[in-house]
Amino acid sequence: MASAVVARHSQTRLTLASRRIFHSTKQMSKNKDASSSSSSSGGVMNFPKDHPFAFQLGIATTKTSGADLLAQVVVERKKFDEIDWKRNAIFVVFGCVYLGGFQYWLMVNKYRQWFPTMDRFAKLSFAGKLKDTAGILDAGKMVLFDICVHMPMIYFPTYYTVKEFVSGSSWNPTDWVKDGATKYSKNMKEDLLAMVKLWGPSDCVQFVLPLHIRMPFRHLVSFFWTAYVSFTRGAIEETDSPEN
Repeated sequence: MASAVVARHSQTRLTLASRRIFHSTKQMSKNKDASSSSSSSGGVMNFPKDHPFAFQLGIATTKTSGADLLAQVVVERKKFDEIDWKRNAIFVVFGCVYLGGFQYWLMVNKYRQWFPTMDRFAKLSFAGKLKDTAGILDAGKMVLFDICVHMPMIYFPTYYTVKEFVSGSSWNPTDWVKDGATKYSKNMKEDLLAMVKLWGPSDCVQFVLPLHIRMPFRHLVSFFWTAYVSFTRGAIEETDSPEN
């Protein structure tokens, strides 16, 4: 009799233990699946923040190409077989090397050295930024540097030089710079006026945004700027003569 009772208690304990192990294993499996799903989703969503250079490089390259195609197809009403792919190549090269590469180095790496409050200011809330006098001054300096130094002295000369490199007949780098500078000087007044009208207000927004959003935001604004540049300055001339 006693042995039968002991046997039943042992069997009950084994059954309960088995159930606990089963439920524990099932819960661990659910947690693992949920964690894996969350990690996968978070990895995609966090890619711009975790890999800011690669993310904005891709945007810069595709954006400049797309903006030129938009200008050619929508504004100039070209058919697909009439698209000037050599002209589009100018914007692909310029978008990847200059806008995606050099501009990131300048506005993230170098600005961090020149304007020491940049990282701290970028992490503050909007209310916190309004109280940070040093951060506001550095943000203002970034705007002035972009408008007064970067765009007129680096951006436009580089664009016109790249255009000569892609579309010109000469393989002499000196000719690319010389011909590019000649065309830039011819268009300088109109180019700089349009630049100030767009990039002045845009920079005031860009340089108060979180760091990983700044360059994508600039590329978003630059899409419309590139479409303008493509429409007004993208066409490849039949001759490189400045008179034409």
